[in-house]
Amino acid sequence: VAKALYSLGPRGDRLFVPINCAAIPRELLESELFGHMRGAYSGATRDRVGRFELADQGTLFLDEIGDLPIDLQAKILRVLQEGTVGRIGSNREISVDVRVIAATNQDLGVAVAEGRFRKDLFYRLNVIELSLPPLRDRREDVPLLVARFMQEFAARSGGAPLEIGDDALALLEDYP
Repeated sequence: VAKALYSLGPRGDRLFVPINCAAIPRELLESELFGHMRGAYSGATRDRVGRFELADQGTLFLDEIGDLPIDLQAKILRVLQEGTVGRIGSNREISVDVRVIAATNQDLGVAVAEGRFRKDLFYRLNVIELSLPPLRDRREDVPLLVARFMQEFAARSGGAPLEIGDDALALLEDYP
């Protein structure tokens, strides 16, 4: 869905920069998002551009934003409000114009109520909310997805598209 929003939107000809906030250790996530300067911390042997800066004029996809540590939530909020980003170890602010798409499998309203997600960041990100039900709640999409994946597999392997039997398709549709 994020890729479709990006490609069909006004910045579709610019860079799409995804980052999975849950897959990167907390110690590295800040550097990944904001960048760093050489010598900013042990192991920072060269300047590094962060994802916000890389996505300038394009789209940044913050996947699993519900897993973002609270202190980094404040820093992302500042970037969204101010339109500037500061690399770790630098006192210079860099202007960025980034379209942000965020996704999570968590209920951020509950996370806000429990104090795990900043209310102000939630409202800043929640301009347009799209809810994508899990596949188990839209089983009619299974045959379409199977056909698409079978075509992609055939194209990658250079063979003819495989067909799937009705029994196998029924098993996939019934899988929870």
